[in-house]
Amino acid sequence: MDASVELLKHLLASVVNVHTEIPQAHPSSAILGQERMGTGTVVDPAGLVLTANYVVMGSESIQVSFAAGRKARAELVAQDFDVGLALLRVKRQGLTAADPGSSEPLDRGHEVFAISSSGPQERRVANGVVTYLGEFEAYWEYLLERGIVTNFPNPGYAGGPLFTPNGRMVGLVSLNLSEIGRSLLAIPMECYLANADEFLRYGRVVSRKKRAWLGVFAHPLDEGVIIAGVVPNGPGARSGLKEGDLILSLDAEEVPTRRDLYLSLWRHAPGDRVRLEVMRENETKTVDVSGGDRAEFFKQL
Repeated sequence: MDASVELLKHLLASVVNVHTEIPQAHPSSAILGQERMGTGTVVDPAGLVLTANYVVMGSESIQVSFAAGRKARAELVAQDFDVGLALLRVKRQGLTAADPGSSEPLDRGHEVFAISSSGPQERRVANGVVTYLGEFEAYWEYLLERGIVTNFPNPGYAGGPLFTPNGRMVGLVSLNLSEIGRSLLAIPMECYLANADEFLRYGRVVSRKKRAWLGVFAHPLDEGVIIAGVVPNGPGARSGLKEGDLILSLDAEEVPTRRDLYLSLWRHAPGDRVRLEVMRENETKTVDVSGGDRAEFFKQL
């Protein structure tokens, strides 16, 4: 790794451990648990910390631990449920902050490194190269226009920074990819930088059209998209969608891929009626779903 020791020491000071507690009644607790550990990055010396949204979603308490041993309570400032970012604030001034910058100059083969917390005062570093830059889709109704994938795994908890050798923070580490965890996905920093003002003013991105949400876990097959699970009490579950349903069409339009399903669904807003045709036990069924609002469903209690 080309980063100097002094630069690495400076960057380590900007990385924090995030510990959250989530009430049992919150709908995310059954999926993600009631106690979560994550990583965060100070992006403003006045106390702003960026992390992964699923780390803090539904939290009733958030504690941030600095590498030097200090601890502080944090408040949730903003959430982006579409991209997966969350912004926290701690009542501290003069913090060591990372230097967020666009990932646009990145290309495949460029060197990068990640810093993550593995405990309140423990930090780990991993490095390698970028192996993929482009569209990334996932089973929880998620599509990132430009994801960053590396050839090394996240060395600790999710939500930490991805840096170039000169110390520019170009991404936020979201999760490890594949069962053996030999690569990671990072969300480009421009997803935060382009919306930072709205985060602080409104607590969310108001300039982006709200997307209808089904509350399903979708997996692609050669013959289409199958529902591998449903969010309990989510819009899909309430409307009768079931695990094992093969989605044939949405509003009479074929959706042969998961990407097609998402893009067709997101033409609708929360509250719109969405008509799905599914194959269940060798029979074709029609299910009408009132599109949900993911942010409203998973809001803090």
